[in-house]
Amino acid sequence: MTELPLSDEFPAAALEAARRHCRSLEDALGRFRVDHLDRIAHWGGRLAAVLPGGGRLLAAGNGGSAAQAQHLTAELVGRYRRERPAYSAISLHAETSSLTAVGNDYGFDQVYARQVAAHGRPGDVLLLLSTSGRSANLIAAAATARTAGLRVWALTGPGPNPLAEAAHEALCVDAATTATVQEAHLVAVHVLCESFDMAVAAGPPVRGGRAAGAFAPAAARRRMS
Repeated sequence: MTELPLSDEFPAAALEAARRHCRSLEDALGRFRVDHLDRIAHWGGRLAAVLPGGGRLLAAGNGGSAAQAQHLTAELVGRYRRERPAYSAISLHAETSSLTAVGNDYGFDQVYARQVAAHGRPGDVLLLLSTSGRSANLIAAAATARTAGLRVWALTGPGPNPLAEAAHEALCVDAATTATVQEAHLVAVHVLCESFDMAVAAGPPVRGGRAAGAFAPAAARRRMS
């Protein structure tokens, strides 16, 4: 196969596009560091008060944001950097049979709200990720979670947006492109895990591979969370 010749302008244009992308990310992360680190650290501390007592994190997103949500729950069920107990964290979009059944019977707008109603308990946390902040299924999930007594957090793109308004707390990344928002969300996920691990390490001792209270009855665990 004969390779097509590349003009001198093509590599230069590709390199400039890459530089613009990196500048956009650097700018977004600079604003993230100034505007949002305190909130992420607070979220990590809050999760450290909820999960070791038997509470649960539910997470959801669409498309690339679904992958980000699943990345977070995997870090909590497995581990981030240091050895520690496993904690309950569920990515709702990964429940494919439930997702498709609910979507078929109730409509796509309800695929997460129905699962929140099934799995969420008072004191649990629901984290919703959306680059636009306008996904109807995430907004419906936020409303269901608030009614059920869950704490709702949102990671979104630029605010204001409907999902940020539907959540108790929101971290709105100020970036011009979807790709940059998603990249900043990944940083937020890792910082959240780092903050969570540090807060857990500084908290009550872990006995027998589980946090104290992990075997308490469900009602007692909910009171602890």
